Amino acid sequence: MKAGENYEAVFGSPPEAVASAPGRVNLLGEHTDYQGGFVLPTAIPQRATVSLGRNGTNTHVLRSASVPLALHVPVGSVGESFAPYLTGCFELSGVTEGLNAFIASDVPSGGLSSSAALEVATLRALRELYNLELDDVALALRGVQVEHEFVGVLCGVMDQMASSLADTRTLLLIDTRTLERRPVPLPAGAEVLVLDSGVPRRLAESGYNERRAQVEEASRLLGVAQLRDVLNVADLDGLHGILKQRARHVVSENARVLEALGADAAHFGELMNASHASLRDDYEVSHPNVDQLVALLQAHAQVYGARITGAGFGGAVVALVREGAALEVAQAVLPLYYQQSGVWGMRVVP
Repeated sequence: MKAGENYEAVFGSPPEAVASAPGRVNLLGEHTDYQGGFVLPTAIPQRATVSLGRNGTNTHVLRSASVPLALHVPVGSVGESFAPYLTGCFELSGVTEGLNAFIASDVPSGGLSSSAALEVATLRALRELYNLELDDVALALRGVQVEHEFVGVLCGVMDQMASSLADTRTLLLIDTRTLERRPVPLPAGAEVLVLDSGVPRRLAESGYNERRAQVEEASRLLGVAQLRDVLNVADLDGLHGILKQRARHVVSENARVLEALGADAAHFGELMNASHASLRDDYEVSHPNVDQLVALLQAHAQVYGARITGAGFGGAVVALVREGAALEVAQAVLPLYYQQSGVWGMRVVP
């Protein structure tokens, strides 16, 4: 794909519908959304944009600004590579004709919900193209269904809910059981810094689905519908070994989210540090290089707290830093990280 190409340059006519959606970063509440828990994400400035138009055939033609070749997928089929993220949206929205689609996204992959942003943007464009009666919550839930049925990732609802409903100015507290939500201000005197660790991951091929199966088994053994119903870590004594570890993370992480509401920056940062330790030790979804980057952030005087964000196994980290200090912190930490790991990280937000 040549630089500067867009839908009209590729397909020879203007698109009929264009929509975008942001990535997200989650400050607290990791791996709790598929157990009915609480989460605190916020949208990031980077967005996925999808342009659509009818092509008068029985084949979808899918192009991406970041992939050199077009994908041709017969209507009713799923396709490979990035196709399922779009064709799943097409199928669940009742599309029976061939569509041209062009994707342009600057949402980094790895912990920032690039896939959810793509799904939400696609569904927004379909809503515009076909005048679908689909509110923002229903749209997010359809994106989750795409992940489950077409992509093969048994994700919770946080990523698509955040991409569909969050903004970049506040955190969005979501009760993932009831889908109730409300904006929550960042702690006074703080801002968010997001760094990409440079460690790639593949969510569908990681241990994500395995972790979900483990906490579902823990819930079954405890006799509760979801670990959301377990209020104290002490109530996990009926579990043993790996299942107890996994459940301990979910239960303690829910408590951290609720404790963070109204917390000052210092305490919020402490909760983020505790979250990373739990994700590293109990849930085991971190990576040695990610741990290095988080430790460097946590040691910086302008940082309140830091943790891995997203599904894990690589990807991004998020830090709560003193307001106005994000660039200073990034410029100090990233060279040290490269010296220690030999991996180039990069600043994503701000």
